[in-house]
Amino acid sequence: MIARYSRPEMAKIWELQNRFQCMLDVEIAACKAMNQLGIIPDEDFTEIVQKADFDVDRIAEIEKTTKHDVIAFLTSIAEFVGPSARYIHYGMTSSDVLDTATSIQLKQAGELILRDIEKFAEVLKIKAKEYRHTLCIGRSHGIHAEPITFGLKFALWYDEMQRNINRMLNAIAIISVGQFSGAVGNYAHLSPEIEKISCLELELEPVNISTQVIQRDRISEYMNCLAIIGSTLEKIALEIRHLQRTEVLEVEENFTAGQKGSSAMPHKKNPVISEQICGLARLLRSNAQAALENNALWHERDISHSSVERIILPDSTILLNYMLNKMIPLIDDLIVYPENMQRNLNLTRGLIFSQALLLELAKKGISREKSYSLVQKNALECWETKINFKELVYADEEIADLLSEEELEKIFSLDRYLENVDYIYNRIGI
Repeated sequence: MIARYSRPEMAKIWELQNRFQCMLDVEIAACKAMNQLGIIPDEDFTEIVQKADFDVDRIAEIEKTTKHDVIAFLTSIAEFVGPSARYIHYGMTSSDVLDTATSIQLKQAGELILRDIEKFAEVLKIKAKEYRHTLCIGRSHGIHAEPITFGLKFALWYDEMQRNINRMLNAIAIISVGQFSGAVGNYAHLSPEIEKISCLELELEPVNISTQVIQRDRISEYMNCLAIIGSTLEKIALEIRHLQRTEVLEVEENFTAGQKGSSAMPHKKNPVISEQICGLARLLRSNAQAALENNALWHERDISHSSVERIILPDSTILLNYMLNKMIPLIDDLIVYPENMQRNLNLTRGLIFSQALLLELAKKGISREKSYSLVQKNALECWETKINFKELVYADEEIADLLSEEELEKIFSLDRYLENVDYIYNRIGI
């Protein structure tokens, strides 16, 4: 069992204390740049650095009058700093501080999510190794197809999570930008050098070009990345839900001491976490849709995006953090029933070998259509009579004329389904 992962408090990133701290960091970075360029005198810059602070309650009180959050924020800072506060926000517009602070918060959130993804991928990797050669039935359309190994399911999910790691890294890079370009983004009252120095201080990249806002295609990409990761978790959870069905019962969510499955039926053990994950993934997708709609704004800026982002950004990052930290113990503690996998392999009385028989018959020089007809005839009889497929095939004179007993035994062997498992694992680095 893998060691438990202590979930960082994602919610703290979106609390007002951190929001205003990020905004203050943006303002101080701009002051530092302007001090280096001789715009803010040293003594005033020292006053700003030493005294700059804010009071969340006071900001809320001021905003009741101003109806403007940034002005209320700046007023609170000025009450701490005094006369030197006249240089804070010099030449800047509200979106310079708001959007750049949002970038910092999304970067912070993305780094926590990235750590979650990496931990979850490690759990999947461990399970992939554990069940590398555990045979189970593969399904298409929900119907038995051919054998695979149970480990290949985890290996597939691990490989997808590697892509999600790359997506998250790219999303963090896309969002890790700042702007200090003033109203409508034309640098009329600031210089690009101030932006460059300020962004370096904040460990962000300057945007190539902005209007009055950082363009929302960046946030759209970030939010769609979260939705894709959520869809991977949903894929895994949906598989577990099916495999836990009473008729299948190849896996089961861990049922803890004292847990109850139903208010009416004491026997119930339900895949409740998996169902929860499937539901929550829908919220991530709907929030990603809202982010896409935020990309189109009037002219150089409006604020139709702002109210939406105050909801969807904290909600989606907190939600994905929660989902990942539900999935980690779910997979870590997953109960697996290899004996039921073996039972299900035998459920169709050998029909899982139909393709192997089809291909071997085709090698004997008869047409594929004829081969298919011979195999399907026996397969359908197996379905109808419940007689074992292998028994029917051995009794089929047409097939017996084409295939030796030794060849038939090889056809009905599970060994072929293990032959290239190691190759697949090597290809994905497990």
